[in-house]
Amino acid sequence: MLQFYLIPTLLGIGLSAACGLRVFFPLFLVSLLGYLGKLSITENFLWLTQLPAVITFGVASVIEIVAYFIPLIDHLLDAVTIPSSIVSGIVLFASMFPENESLIKWAMAILAGGGTAGLVSSVTSLARFKSTAFTAGLGNPLIAFTETIGSIIISGLSILFPFFVILVIAVLIYLGIKTSSFIKRT
Repeated sequence: MLQFYLIPTLLGIGLSAACGLRVFFPLFLVSLLGYLGKLSITENFLWLTQLPAVITFGVASVIEIVAYFIPLIDHLLDAVTIPSSIVSGIVLFASMFPENESLIKWAMAILAGGGTAGLVSSVTSLARFKSTAFTAGLGNPLIAFTETIGSIIISGLSILFPFFVILVIAVLIYLGIKTSSFIKRT
């Protein structure tokens, strides 16, 4: 019974963390894998597996990734992506959790899914803000590249190795906070 909830919980947390880096890529990956029949999604979220969702999230992923490499636009996106990543984290967590209409599912989705996505998104926004302050924005493309690759890797690891990805996320959050603290001191 524990495994019935543990793996979907870890998968949901991992995908939510990836949403904190890029809002749409984890949604696109889940949507595509669901469409191809390679990933099970709970009944109330089968709309994610429809072709229009796959196309929409795919296009949105490309636009988001490109936009983060444009100076000033990256900061405007941060204002929108923090709440958007929280919503995406909640949706992805809930789409993985086996219960359909329970208080536990939605409490977990909001706290674990939305909380993880919001924390990761906030840390990366802080890193971008500090990068702008100390490099006049010249370091921001490196942060954008790192976030994009991180979202792709964490999304994939979440699906393939949900136990391992939790450790990776914890280390990355720690390093993000540590790096932000280091930049503040310099």
